Amino acid sequence: MIKSRKILVVGLIILPISILTFSLFVGRYPTSFGLVVDVLLYKIFNIETNTTLIEQALVWDVRLSRALSGLIVGGALSVSGASLQSLFKNPLVDSGILGVSSGSGFGAILSIIIFNQVSFYTIIFAFFFGLLAVFLSTLISKVYKTNPMIMLVLGGVIVSSVFSSLISLGKYVADPFNELPAITFWLMGSLASSNYSDLTVAVAPIFIGVTGMLLMRWRINVLSMGERDAKTLGINTGLNRALIIIFTTLATAGAVAVAGTIGWIGLVIPHLGRMLVGNDNRQLIPVSLSLGSFFLVLIDIISRTITGGEIPLGILTSLIGAPFYVYILKITKGSGW
Repeated sequence: MIKSRKILVVGLIILPISILTFSLFVGRYPTSFGLVVDVLLYKIFNIETNTTLIEQALVWDVRLSRALSGLIVGGALSVSGASLQSLFKNPLVDSGILGVSSGSGFGAILSIIIFNQVSFYTIIFAFFFGLLAVFLSTLISKVYKTNPMIMLVLGGVIVSSVFSSLISLGKYVADPFNELPAITFWLMGSLASSNYSDLTVAVAPIFIGVTGMLLMRWRINVLSMGERDAKTLGINTGLNRALIIIFTTLATAGAVAVAGTIGWIGLVIPHLGRMLVGNDNRQLIPVSLSLGSFFLVLIDIISRTITGGEIPLGILTSLIGAPFYVYILKITKGSGW
């Protein structure tokens, strides 16, 4: 048992690191092992090399920043999805169930329309409107005192519908030559514009959210047992449920603000994790973190190498995630748990 646990821990660490390293060598402009090492030595330890500015920008500013963004965003979405699926005891729940994705989408569109382009403010607007969406979902859930989980889902559906309509309105009034293409591309999800300054802004809420979910994963186990059983074990269900929602919201809003709307990761990856380690969130959440990070960086590599242009991530995650989800349903016989 101890040996298998050590193997699992090592595998969870190696998987994201391996895909991060692999991403530095893959692209339409091939790079050698020596070139990548030289650039990293120069940027990290300031060791002089013969690399050019273009080579340094390619490895450090483009590929490494995209890979780091993919690791952080993929891990945040998958961990949030796993936590919310267990909290709601519903295999169809994903990280955007409470409206955070649609809220962030509207915030980004509003920023693009105001400033006429995708800018630093797009991340700020997307993040805060994502938080606003979840806040509104929570308010709606308190309108009628019944099953709090059902009311939260209904609140999320209502808020998502409203912000989806506002997104359509924003696309309708946007400038069709400059703003509308930027809006459309942002909504499909991409890491093409990832840079260290944007990542610095989003990494704090994502780190807080993911760390909080990792620390509370045993409490998520208890909450998934049901309201009565959790209270019997001395758990303050209202407080712990609120904390989990706050942590998942911070992580998801930060991820969407950086990469746009990327579907299926928060839905499919947790199920893949359950196939590997079962329903115990003490293992499932770390596994989802590793698998989600690996998966999104892999998808990003495919998106920028499979064609001469770049395919938005949201398209590829749907094309790959939907058939894979059908496969998971077949393996688990539709139970999902």
